Amino acid sequence: MGADSREGLVGRGTRTRAAVLAACGGILVSGCATMPDSGEVQPVRGANQGDSQVRVYAVAPRESADPDEIVDGFLEAMTSDDPGFATARKYLTKKAAASWKPEQSITVLTTAPNRDQADRNADPDERGKAYPLSGRKIATVDARHAYQPNSPVEYLRAIHVVQQPTANGKGKEWRIDSLPPGLVLGEADFLRNYRSVNKYYFASREDWVVADPVYIRQRQDPVTRMDPVTQTVKALLEGPTNWLKPAVESSFPSGTELRKGVTTLTTDDQSTLKVPLNDRADQVSGDVCRRMAAQLLFTLRDLTSVRVEQVELLGSADRSLCRLGKGQAAEFAAVRTADRSENPYFVDEHGKLMMLVVGEKVPDRSAELPGPLGKDTARLRSAAVDRGETKAAGVGENGRDLFVSSITTEQEPSPAILSSKGAKPDDRLSAPSWDRRGDLWVADRDRSAPRLWMVPDGTGHPVRVNAPWLTPDVRIDSLKVSADGVRIALVVTQDGRTTLQIGRVQREITETDPVVSVLDLQPAAPRMESVTAVSWAGPSRLVVVGREAGGVQQIRYLQTDGSTSATSVLPGLNGVKSVAAPHGDTTPLVAYSGNDGIVRLAPGMNWQPVVKTGRSPIYPG
Repeated sequence: MGADSREGLVGRGTRTRAAVLAACGGILVSGCATMPDSGEVQPVRGANQGDSQVRVYAVAPRESADPDEIVDGFLEAMTSDDPGFATARKYLTKKAAASWKPEQSITVLTTAPNRDQADRNADPDERGKAYPLSGRKIATVDARHAYQPNSPVEYLRAIHVVQQPTANGKGKEWRIDSLPPGLVLGEADFLRNYRSVNKYYFASREDWVVADPVYIRQRQDPVTRMDPVTQTVKALLEGPTNWLKPAVESSFPSGTELRKGVTTLTTDDQSTLKVPLNDRADQVSGDVCRRMAAQLLFTLRDLTSVRVEQVELLGSADRSLCRLGKGQAAEFAAVRTADRSENPYFVDEHGKLMMLVVGEKVPDRSAELPGPLGKDTARLRSAAVDRGETKAAGVGENGRDLFVSSITTEQEPSPAILSSKGAKPDDRLSAPSWDRRGDLWVADRDRSAPRLWMVPDGTGHPVRVNAPWLTPDVRIDSLKVSADGVRIALVVTQDGRTTLQIGRVQREITETDPVVSVLDLQPAAPRMESVTAVSWAGPSRLVVVGREAGGVQQIRYLQTDGSTSATSVLPGLNGVKSVAAPHGDTTPLVAYSGNDGIVRLAPGMNWQPVVKTGRSPIYPG
């Protein structure tokens, strides 16, 4: 039915009911397909998975079409950009067409749904035919555009067709009267029609933004008729996804929407995007308006189809509310990568913390650090450097004690901030991680009393994090807190399986001790059978080391919502035990391989050895 199974449909003797065109610069040129004006419809070959240049055009049902054609034609029409899905609705009865809401949800299968033959004996009184639909479901997308992955599970629904009088009343025609809710798409068709974008909201009671990934249409939305820019702005104004909502806030007043009738937003010759809003935004203050504009600028920067240097918000009477440029919005970033270069660090063969100086024109070199953790006496097992690169935390070689010290000035060693009573080193403290606030996170893997800890400012009294899912049969192998401090990536082992989970960090203000919770764990790599390591690689992207069922170890990029693409796999590297990614795209990825020591991967290059005897590479965070 989709780009990944049209050949299979033709092979069953059915007719493919959609015309497929490849867009080549907007015109047909040498090397592009042309549409034949006669002959049978042939299967389309060569469409890459998720190729956004492939267009599917829905074809209305032909007169006297048999029920097989009706079902197949409808499944094809669901994959098109047809305005309002008007052609797809022609395959439905009038009642079904009125009640079907393709915008309410998307069910994503590994491949396009398999349509089995109807049971010829199921309806002996000819009240209709039921066609089973089957496949392997890997995700759903809800009405707020949030992608929700799952381990592949069997999908089994049905489409039911009945005969109804034709428009002229002289005969009967087959139409669908019952169908699954929303859209049902194979992964290739989903990636061809939809793309991931990050909406941005402010961390609760803070002045930095948090990414909230959602999916919008690659081209004009069939239901709203909005272009991708307008879709993205509309999604931002609708508010955060349900999962992230408890930990963030929007500066847009409740009820703020695009002005009625707006379906296209374009920049002027100064790369300024003017965004007309309804009257709910008319009375906002200057500071609030700046935050609203910052949310828009961060949200639109991922759209390569448009270059937005500044945004101007317009009220209901077309009055300018405020204007903000990209440079001004940078103050709201969780990580200001333009302020300094990102430096990787590692633990050397003596157990001391070192900085790795990576140069494009000079050889890589290791630099010693001041402070207790930069001395041979540190004997570290793992370490983490804060976002400001002024302090570091280290876990001793036996995994028992957590230490914090300066890495910019000399000082005497300090007592341990936290200690574990675990029986073995692997059952004690995990590698630590710093968040945007300067708070330090670490897991105590003591099997008799597992704990998740947060140390305010890295030196305060440790706060036990409320984690109701952390039971004695759950082990946190490793953790990484996002730069914004609102999400935490956890490599968790339970029932013999090691998975990657994303938890939401919530903080409550009390008169006594702070209350910090990690709630609502969501799978981030459900198709991986086991996960070895993870690192944040930007606002909503992760680098994950793991293995799919029956496969070999791989390193790949994943979105925090668990979505991926065919181009996300990185060059292979054997025996990877840890990985570290920068926040930006210009600094190399670093990893530790049991075979090669510390290696780095610069953009567009292959893995290169850096330090043979080093281990545990990290970037600040």
